[in-house]
Amino acid sequence: MKNLARFFDISRTLIRYRLDSLVLSTPLLKSVRWLVYFIPWHYFPIKKYSEGERIRLAFEQLGPIFVKFGQTLSTRRDLLPEDIGRELAKLQDSCQPFSGQAAKSMIEKALGDSTKNLFKRFDEQPLASASIAQVHTALTHDDEEVVVKVLRPKVEEKIKQDIRLMYFFARLINKHSISKKIRPVEIVKEFEDIILYELDLMNEAMSAKRLKENFENSDLLYVPKVYFDLCRENVLTTERIYGTPIGDVDTLRAKGTDLKKLAEDGVIIFFTQVFEHNFFHADMHPGNIFVGEKDNYIGVDFGIMGSLSEADKDFLADIFLSFFNRDYHGVAQSYIDAGWASPTTDVVAFENSVRRICEPMFEKSLGDISFGQVLLDLIQEAKNFDISIQPQLLLLDKTLLNVEGLGRVLYPQLDLWATAKPFLENLVKKRHNMKNSFEKLKERAPQLLKEIPELPELIVGALKKINQPKDIERMHRQQTEVLIKQLKVNASKQNFSLIGSTMAILSGIFAVNFWWEASVASLILGVIFWIKSKT
Repeated sequence: MKNLARFFDISRTLIRYRLDSLVLSTPLLKSVRWLVYFIPWHYFPIKKYSEGERIRLAFEQLGPIFVKFGQTLSTRRDLLPEDIGRELAKLQDSCQPFSGQAAKSMIEKALGDSTKNLFKRFDEQPLASASIAQVHTALTHDDEEVVVKVLRPKVEEKIKQDIRLMYFFARLINKHSISKKIRPVEIVKEFEDIILYELDLMNEAMSAKRLKENFENSDLLYVPKVYFDLCRENVLTTERIYGTPIGDVDTLRAKGTDLKKLAEDGVIIFFTQVFEHNFFHADMHPGNIFVGEKDNYIGVDFGIMGSLSEADKDFLADIFLSFFNRDYHGVAQSYIDAGWASPTTDVVAFENSVRRICEPMFEKSLGDISFGQVLLDLIQEAKNFDISIQPQLLLLDKTLLNVEGLGRVLYPQLDLWATAKPFLENLVKKRHNMKNSFEKLKERAPQLLKEIPELPELIVGALKKINQPKDIERMHRQQTEVLIKQLKVNASKQNFSLIGSTMAILSGIFAVNFWWEASVASLILGVIFWIKSKT
């Protein structure tokens, strides 16, 4: 019932801001696009707000998950219409605040004392308010200025409710053939893991500490100090920093900041985190990055961090070096070598698809090529060939897109390749040098020694299988017949399920417009078709 109530709440919000037509026009819902003609507001477009304002206001009303999605979109202003990008940028740090008194009470409960005893001064007026938490300024008894971050009231409950609804729709989509490409349940699971991790502010405290240690001797990035005695799961206290928001390009330009160097430093920071520290800030939107008096970067909000295995880093180096050498077989082979391809993958066809994606890129100058977009296109194409991609690479690509978008706002001619090439070449040199090879052999030696006694048995087993081709062929034929039969049954059920889902959506639209008779009739038909899809 809670999922149904939230569904109606989302429907009501979309209708209120006239976004229902936009949703039903997406490729995923093209089969039910005709429903838009049953929506009265379709014939009376709203004039009070622009499309960008309506999207922003709807995201704010729908809650933290939707605000988080809007924040991610806002970092790619180069991919969005100007008015939508401008409005979504307002979601970075200017969400509707909650009561300062409520924040104070939550902090006191978490830390087990009054703010008067905990701080020399505590300001109830929030400094900033974001999708998941709110920030207040304070002064410690040692006269150190700090910011106190506190989670929004009942935010975890609201997020879990939305995630349950996302799983509901993901499982519905999972019954249709499109799910093989987008893997909806896996996407929701990945998002759930990230956002629930972000809800524990002690995770952020430890991440900030680790990142600060990584850049201790660097002038590129400054990370605020964490006051662990004033931290709990829902409260985080860190040093207060002063700087210019990196998105405020006019102010930076007025201060005489070298925007070209600033953009290149941002790329160096990212690649240093990925390839040297193996620990990267995965939420680098403009609301989390400031520029200090020395034109250095200052980072905040370390709730989402990422890391890569050595194999993942090798894959990135191989794929980008192959791309820039126009070695499309090498790009395709990188996926195969990573072990992500299935036995049914057509490597030649995949190589041709890689060529189709990559070749047009070389009509641009290196400075105009988007690293993140190339990787994103290749990841999407890989899914079409039943090649699975590790979640950590998707997180890295999202961060890379953010970094590129940010860098090119500062300096549109940013040449990401010139900055990235030394990191990638150095990684390849390390991988192939004698010392590294010896270290890897030493690490794997115990496992190799353990498996050597089993080799004769494995060889005999393999020879027996070679002598049984007829049995294998007969087994494959039987499995194919069963599969075809099951696919026919599934197709019939999927049709009933789609019709049932369509009638349920139509019932919801009728209900929010108070057309109760039509809503009940659509709901009854939806239930009938849903039952038929299960039998």
